[in-house]
Amino acid sequence: MIGTPNNGRLRLAFSLVNSSQDLGPDSTPVSHAGSECGAIEFTREDVEALVSEKMKSKNKFNYKERCENMMEYIKRLRLCIRWFQELEGEYAFEQEKLRSALELTERRCYEMAMALKNKDEEMNLIILELRNSLASLQEQLVKEESEKKAAMDSLAKEKEARVSLERSKASLSEELDKVQAELDSANQRIESINDMYKLLQEYNSSLQIYNSKLQTDVTAAHETIKRGEKERLAAVENLHNLRGEHKSLQDQLTSSIASQDGVMKQKEALLNEVACLRMELHQIKDDRDQYQQQAQSLAVEASKYKELATNSSGLEEKCLSQGNQIQILHDQLAVAERKLQMSDTFALEKRKEFEGQKEIIKELHKCLEDAEFKLIEGEKLRKKLHNTILELKGNIRVFCRVRPQLADYSSSNHGKVFSYPTVMEYLDRSIDMTHNGQKHSFIFDKVFMPDVSQEEVFVEISQLVQSALDGYKVCIFAYGQTGSGKTYTMMGKPGQPDEKGLIPRSLEQIFQTTQAVQHQGWRYEMQVSMLEIYNETIRDLLSTNRDSSRFENGVTGKQYMIKHDANGNTQVSDLTIVDVQSSREVSFLLDRAAQSRSVGRTQMNEQSSRSHFVFTMRITGVNESTEQQVQGVLNLIDLAGSERLSKSGSTGDRLKETQAINKSLSSLADVIFALAKKEDHVPFRNSKLTYLLQPCLGGDSKTLMFVNLSPEPSSASESLCSLRFAARVNACEIGTPRRQLNIRTSNSRLSYG
Repeated sequence: MIGTPNNGRLRLAFSLVNSSQDLGPDSTPVSHAGSECGAIEFTREDVEALVSEKMKSKNKFNYKERCENMMEYIKRLRLCIRWFQELEGEYAFEQEKLRSALELTERRCYEMAMALKNKDEEMNLIILELRNSLASLQEQLVKEESEKKAAMDSLAKEKEARVSLERSKASLSEELDKVQAELDSANQRIESINDMYKLLQEYNSSLQIYNSKLQTDVTAAHETIKRGEKERLAAVENLHNLRGEHKSLQDQLTSSIASQDGVMKQKEALLNEVACLRMELHQIKDDRDQYQQQAQSLAVEASKYKELATNSSGLEEKCLSQGNQIQILHDQLAVAERKLQMSDTFALEKRKEFEGQKEIIKELHKCLEDAEFKLIEGEKLRKKLHNTILELKGNIRVFCRVRPQLADYSSSNHGKVFSYPTVMEYLDRSIDMTHNGQKHSFIFDKVFMPDVSQEEVFVEISQLVQSALDGYKVCIFAYGQTGSGKTYTMMGKPGQPDEKGLIPRSLEQIFQTTQAVQHQGWRYEMQVSMLEIYNETIRDLLSTNRDSSRFENGVTGKQYMIKHDANGNTQVSDLTIVDVQSSREVSFLLDRAAQSRSVGRTQMNEQSSRSHFVFTMRITGVNESTEQQVQGVLNLIDLAGSERLSKSGSTGDRLKETQAINKSLSSLADVIFALAKKEDHVPFRNSKLTYLLQPCLGGDSKTLMFVNLSPEPSSASESLCSLRFAARVNACEIGTPRRQLNIRTSNSRLSYG
């Protein structure tokens, strides 16, 4: 039962068999010297045999023998246990020893890792410094080389300039000699001309003296002629006797006149010659001045070339010094490159780690993109489900839009009125307003911040416009105070295609869709009407007779009646209805209606709408292949703005308009409150506006309200009232929208349903 040596080797102990450690053939066995067990060891088989051993006795009633066997068995068990205890103590000692060695090794590894890390950081710093110094040296080298190249180029240019300068100097000296010779000859010529001029002046003076003598002779001759005439008159009687004398006197006179003409001609010739000589003299003086200027400019250029020659020597010296500096920089660069090569070996492992981190970052980016895509798809699904829930509940949808700050309004002295929470659950759906130090939070179906474009706003309502083509009654109306941007939201800015409002964009979508579904067999007919409610009176904005819709002594020419039929359709009697086939026709009608609409100036708005504008399009579609018929109605309404008399400063007609607007909007609020409370009686008939909108507010229509807000702190009270009213509207349930199929009435009147 007790393990004994086998062929000079001890068998492996039981505890060693169970452990995960393996002792090799050269491993030193555990010493048992000094113990009671001696060199006895137990194997797994010995222990199992000892544990499973059964007491055998010849006579089971021989208790003495059984006790002796039991004592022997207990002795062997104690021996085995004592052996196990000793072996366990030795192993515990070895384990403690190994643990201390492991801790020492781990401490050394940690110290080595820290030292390696510090060394790595030092090497990174050295690498960074070397790279920076290398970059600076390279930049300095490039700069020096560029300067050297520029200096060499400038030196070559200066040498070429010096050669050309010497050539030009030689040519200029030759030209200067020629010019000097020409100048000397010109001076001699000028002196001779001056002498000739003096002689001509003397000759001219003599001629003048001679001319004066001739003049005196002529005057004397004239006097003689006069005396002769007198004598002739006196001697008429002696004519025959004195004829000979008279002839002689006439001959003398003709000869003197002829001589005088010759003298005059000679004088004119001399004057012409003098003028020519003066012109030549002036030309010679001009040539002399020009030659002197050329000589001066050549002298200046020669001095410049001398300065360039002196500077070229300085540039050569500078070039040599820069060459020496470049050589020094080359040496420094070589040293830096060697250090960089040494540092690159240390950087390889870091680069591998960086590549691994880069791959991990790519995977994380991919996961992030997938999560963002899922988030966008989930948001789309949420919107779709939200719209479906709202349609099933029959709630009025509410969109909130904040107008941007005007260009002439300074917000430096005012606090921010609106804020927009960024929590994902309420993103683009909630708005917070601060008024009198108190924060008010509201949640709507959509919230548009001031920087949102008209196109982005239209994208959110495009499905409602499509519903009108599918046979539903759709109503979209804009509510808010004066100057909050209602008309801009619905109509946009004329002449600016990028800022078109909801009405023009809805018409474009309708006509584009009708064109696109023609190949499916659908044919559509559209009818349009436009009216305004001014001072609780309906005006036809498309009436050809404009005067019929104007007031005459407080009464209009036509009285328009609102009627509702059993199917929930609304008709306005005698209202102008126009068949349209393109968006261009409707745009023309919109411009015409805008010119007829009532607007006015108040202290709150330069061009304030003073009436409720209602645009209605009735859409009738027939599918020729399936014979399916749909009939939809699209109502787009721009309500007049609510305003306070203390702020608007309205008087006279504007005061009456303000009172009528506030009354109709108050009636609209009464209707909304009654619907929210689910009262039996809803006061639709309290105003023309609510009676006209009865099918939209209390029927089977898809209704959306835009609440427009002004961001100015001065309008905070009105904005808070608008938000509270919009929250009430959002809570109203008006019934589930119903699609109108297989309905084709013979009545062509337009429905406002």
